[in-house]
Parts: sequence; structure tokens; C-alpha cells
Amino acid sequence: AAAPAATATAVAIGKPAPDFKLKDVNGKEVKLADYKDKVVVLEWASAGCPVCQRHAKGGTASKVMGNFKDKPVVWVNIDSTGDAKAEDCKKFATDNKLGTYLLDPSGATGKAYGAKTTPHMFVIDTKGTLAYMGAIDDDKDGDKGDKAKNYVKDAVDAVLKGSTVATTTTDPYGCVVK
Repeated sequence: AAAPAATATAVAIGKPAPDFKLKDVNGKEVKLADYKDKVVVLEWASAGCPVCQRHAKGGTASKVMGNFKDKPVVWVNIDSTGDAKAEDCKKFATDNKLGTYLLDPSGATGKAYGAKTTPHMFVIDTKGTLAYMGAIDDDKDGDKGDKAKNYVKDAVDAVLKGSTVATTTTDPYGCVVK
């Protein structure tokens, strides 16, 4: 018998995160399994999205990751826009110190996660289970500054402490993933 087909809505809090195998901007293959025993923050990103640009220039990822310097936490950007050029993404990632930046030209990984916007965030615990999905913070208009509630930081904090993530799902905002 054939295995049941996965759907775009297959991701759910408390369920295993969909595996992926993508190439980074340097052509190196990266798999979710490479981050076994780590908390993984996935950010759907686009160098051309003004919201991603605002967060990148504002150092949102580096500020959050600064809280977890000596912890098993990684932040991975994925571009599923389909028209992204590796060299443009590489420059965006380098200029903004974004670290790992993966390309999903077919959009298959984005569809597997149900990524709707850039940014759209997913936090995966050390066992590979989805713990949070949604917006990076509650600052849709970009006017709250340091007063913004960062959902990703809160989720990673809870996962590292072994406690329940208080807010597991929010509505993402930003540019549309095609």
C-alpha cells in the first residue's frame, strides 16, 4: 500500500518537523538531521522582502541568538521564493551576519512547513518536534523597537528549560511566500 501523501497543513505543534535536504548559498547540502540534539530556529526569508530587510538590519536574529551563546541553538534561513539568486542571498546573509542561508527553489520545503510569509518562523526542539510556528515578534509595523515581544526567544527559552511553550502559534506577517 502507498504511504499517505503529506499535505501543506501536515505541520502541527507537538508533531515531528518535516525533514529537508537543501543547498546553502555556497552549494553545500544541509539537512535538518544535521542539527540533531539542537534547538533549530527556521526563518523563511527573502533578501527582497522589506520586512526581512528590517529584521536583518535591526539584528533581530543576532539579538535573539545572543541570549543562547553557549546553548545548543541554531538559526537557519530558508528562501522558498523560487526566484532567489544564490549570490544575492549570499550577499544579504553576509552583509547582515545571518549565518546559514538555504535555498528552496522548488518551494517543496516551504510547502511542507506551510510557510506563508517572509519571515515565517518555526522552532524545533532537540527531539525534532515542532514547538512554535508563526511571527518572529508582535511588531508587525516595526514601531515597537526593544518593547516588541519576541515569540521566538520565548519559545527557545521554554524549550531549553524543558517547559511548555506558552504561545505555540501566532499569525506570521511579512511578504508572501509564492
